[in-house]
Amino acid sequence: MGKLVIVDHPLIDHKLKIIRDETTGTKDFRQAVNEVGGLMAYEVTRDLPTKEVRVKTPICETTSRVLAKEVVIVPILRAGIGMVDGIHNLIPIAKIGHIGMYRDEETLVPNEYYAKFPEEMPESAVLLVDPMIATGGSVVMAIDAIKKRGAKDIRLVGLVAAPEGVKRINEEHPDVDIYVAALDEKLNDVGYIVPGLGDCGDRLFGTK
Repeated sequence: MGKLVIVDHPLIDHKLKIIRDETTGTKDFRQAVNEVGGLMAYEVTRDLPTKEVRVKTPICETTSRVLAKEVVIVPILRAGIGMVDGIHNLIPIAKIGHIGMYRDEETLVPNEYYAKFPEEMPESAVLLVDPMIATGGSVVMAIDAIKKRGAKDIRLVGLVAAPEGVKRINEEHPDVDIYVAALDEKLNDVGYIVPGLGDCGDRLFGTK
């Protein structure tokens, strides 16, 4: 069973309040989402393997460590884009793929409309980014698509999750660890997370 990690940190709590607040404007919302992505990256990458290399400092030669595995960041469009820069700023060598999903508002069934990934997927740690883990349907489909490209080390990174979505992902992809800033109460009758933060994509880009 994949682990669920609630990334508990005072700065994340503070910024999550800004993200949840309905009065927060687009600029501040986007900045807070981006910053939480960066803060969460520390925990998500904590167990990445490293290898020893030799480096010459201004004083002498010594041994240092560098990442021994490629990293690929894959946001689920649109909302996942909001967390990418925060993560990429910490891991600038990471490649970035994209997968486009939309949810039918009546059936809640996700549909894939775009997918583009780097060739390094099979050897990489893949950070699948989706701020809102609601029913889990779009995430499950995205993981299916990533696994078809050979990915084996997949880590899901989000802001808030509903228990229903976490349960479904654990059932269908028990090898995927889930990292979120908060586990919320439930889904409402139209599939939105409660208390949640509204429609993340709309709030990021000022659309409705």
